[in-house]
Amino acid sequence: MALNDPNWGRGSRGPQGPGGGNQGPPDLDELWRNFNRRLSDLFGRRRGGGGDEPPRLPPPWQLGGGAGVLIALIFAVWLASGFYIVVEGTRGVVLTFGRFSQETMPGLRWRLPWPIQSNEIVNLAQVRTLEVGYRNNVRTKVLKESLMLTDDENIVDLQFAVQYLVKDARDFVFNVRRPDESAMQIAETAMREVIGKSRMDAILYETQIDVANRARELMQVIHDRYGTGITVSTVTIQNAQPPEQVQAAFDDAVKAGQDRERQKNEGQAYANDVIPRARGTASRLQQESEGYKQRVIANAEGDASRFKQVLTEYAKAPAVTRERIYIDTMQQVLQSTSKIMMDYRGSGNLLYLPLDKLMQGAGAPAAEESASRPAPAETPAETGPRSRDTLRSRERGER
Repeated sequence: MALNDPNWGRGSRGPQGPGGGNQGPPDLDELWRNFNRRLSDLFGRRRGGGGDEPPRLPPPWQLGGGAGVLIALIFAVWLASGFYIVVEGTRGVVLTFGRFSQETMPGLRWRLPWPIQSNEIVNLAQVRTLEVGYRNNVRTKVLKESLMLTDDENIVDLQFAVQYLVKDARDFVFNVRRPDESAMQIAETAMREVIGKSRMDAILYETQIDVANRARELMQVIHDRYGTGITVSTVTIQNAQPPEQVQAAFDDAVKAGQDRERQKNEGQAYANDVIPRARGTASRLQQESEGYKQRVIANAEGDASRFKQVLTEYAKAPAVTRERIYIDTMQQVLQSTSKIMMDYRGSGNLLYLPLDKLMQGAGAPAAEESASRPAPAETPAETGPRSRDTLRSRERGER
């Protein structure tokens, strides 16, 4: 089409053609006829003789064939929508008109399309976490969940976390309407019951692990009773402290308790030091008294035996025995004195001997020798008849 064409693309017709010399938009009737002609060619209709012949609708069998193809295509897409994939670690729950039908294992699965059947995927390997008393951070407290009453009528501010797994997909989907919210309420209820049976000091400073274990067991019992399909794995106490309003008073009480424990420990240490020594002293005294008892008994028995022997000899020769007893007694008496006995009835000259000086001089070397030697164990002096007989035999030899 040339730019200087006066017909503006209408062919080789002159000004007398359709539209004449009118330079306006194309004729609407001609556009309608062209549209009908193309539509008839699309459905395989043979074109008629005159160009002005009105269009006719295609036969019904042609329209039915096109609608059937369209319906078949829609039905195939509807059936294909029933395919779904269950990944590893999850389970598929198939519902028929909202009622449980079956539980499917991992893999490619097919069910009847919606609205006949539907499916839900439940993750059994995921570790789910509940935060009770706080959100995302311990400092972000939720007081209506964290404030709990103890057994001794005190209030404790406690935050804890609960980790759980889904063990039964069917129970998790059908037995509880909102499983996560139910798990939160069960965790809070169980912890409040355990805290209500514990004392404040035990919760804050002693048995937090024991409290967490008891709460976990109670949570599992409640979950099993309601059939939620949940297994509680761990319960961790993140923070436990008195309320902020009474924190200073509790700090003072804690310091007093620590001082009490310190003093108790010091007293126990002193007792551990004194009691063993006292027991050792008592045992030593007891052993010494037992030894003294045995020594006295042995000496008494020896004296009695010696007296019996002397009595026997005295019965045989009373005069000799009496003289012997006198001599022995005088010997024992004179051994412990430095006096000198002289016979004043004699007529001879008296020779003076400084016996006391001689005895002291003889005793000095013996004392030095005994000092240089290690001190022997103390033994009771022998006062029996054997020692006395030995002394008598020596005296007789000197005479």
